[in-house]
Amino acid sequence: MTDVATSIQDLVDALPPGVVLADEDGLDKYRWDRALDPAAERPLAAVRAECTEHVQVAVRWAARHGVPVVPRGAGSGLSGGASALRHGIVVSTERMRAVTVDPTTRVAVVQPGLLNAEVKQAAAGYGLWYPPDPSSFEICSIGGNVATNAGGLCCVKYGVTTDYVLGVEVVLSDGRAVRFGGPRLKDVAGLSLHKLFVGSEGTLGIITKVTLRLLPAAPPAHTLATWFATTEDATAAILDITSQIRPSMLEYMDRASINAVEDHLHMGLDRDAAALLVARTDSGDPREIAVITEACERHHATEVLSTDDEQEGELFVAARRAAIPAVERHGRLLLEDVGVPLPRLPDLVAGIEQIALARELTIALIAHAGDGNTHPLIVFDPSKAEMAARAQLAFGEIMDLAIALGGTITGEHGVGRMKQPWLESQVGPDVLDVIRRVKDALDPQHILNPGAILP
Repeated sequence: MTDVATSIQDLVDALPPGVVLADEDGLDKYRWDRALDPAAERPLAAVRAECTEHVQVAVRWAARHGVPVVPRGAGSGLSGGASALRHGIVVSTERMRAVTVDPTTRVAVVQPGLLNAEVKQAAAGYGLWYPPDPSSFEICSIGGNVATNAGGLCCVKYGVTTDYVLGVEVVLSDGRAVRFGGPRLKDVAGLSLHKLFVGSEGTLGIITKVTLRLLPAAPPAHTLATWFATTEDATAAILDITSQIRPSMLEYMDRASINAVEDHLHMGLDRDAAALLVARTDSGDPREIAVITEACERHHATEVLSTDDEQEGELFVAARRAAIPAVERHGRLLLEDVGVPLPRLPDLVAGIEQIALARELTIALIAHAGDGNTHPLIVFDPSKAEMAARAQLAFGEIMDLAIALGGTITGEHGVGRMKQPWLESQVGPDVLDVIRRVKDALDPQHILNPGAILP
């Protein structure tokens, strides 16, 4: 590495005024993502790219000087995937916000800085729908969604981000901008390389454009909110429902998350309930509503509320979406997104409850229950070292539990830096070796997001 500090001016001079931020105070914004990784450091500079060419200039400069590059979207990541490095630069795509929609082919071409909600809005203007809907859809960017293969509340029926990505434009580690895939619904020419970059967390290239598949407008939905006196009854109902139908949404909240949301929003939620299921069906088939209702009643639901009123149904969905910020009001969070095969969901929920008791911590549990993807939220006070240490132990124990149950350390948030030490335990050394070979081939200098996914 050359004397990079004196070379930053070359980067500033190579890009339009205001694109490169090198002011120390201003750089604090680019130090962390929402995971607040304690190992994150202030970067040398942040390149707030406005087009693909700006990203190319930054990457070529970094390759020339051997400087690490951390790609960043909206900064809403939850695994430390955008944690900045002291001797590196951050390339932010927050200013890249163009979108075009082709209603004939039902395709949108989107720059990575556009928020998920804005893509939905652009599609809706043509009577179309972009289904992937992370709980943070109003603040997370499409670039970050693609980088982590984000899911969401309706993915149980409609799939996750990769199911809607037809193509990507990517700046590689040598500064070349390459297009993989495109606006063709059927295309098997060569390897399906665009899928390689979905979920790669910026370790193989920086995504500067995405081609997305759209669907016709979402059909009307029927929403059910069901309360349970025990988590065992709630998880049994989940398995009963999913063994018969595929609802368009099946979300879980435990007592801690219910009460946190009620503290925050004052919605009249049942504070005494051990669990709340929010289910939806949009098939128009009344038999699906009957299946959900009967399954919940069979497993001792204390109350079942059912509505086809859109606004009333959205209140319960809003409660689920508000869970993470509501719990966050009670302390710093270590956020998990471990997942298991559906039959092991009751074991995972019970095991997390046991870890919370053993570590004397509040672990609020919310979940995309229909596909076994859970979000344990470990609450702690960072000013109390002993409590913070217990939280870190619980963090690892939850991932160990998921792996032992045949599950995954991450269903949609990504490995990032915070979960990287557990990756080999899940996938094994041979798979990790293949991942490393792909990384070596596409990023031989290892300048793209080093420390994310791989050590």
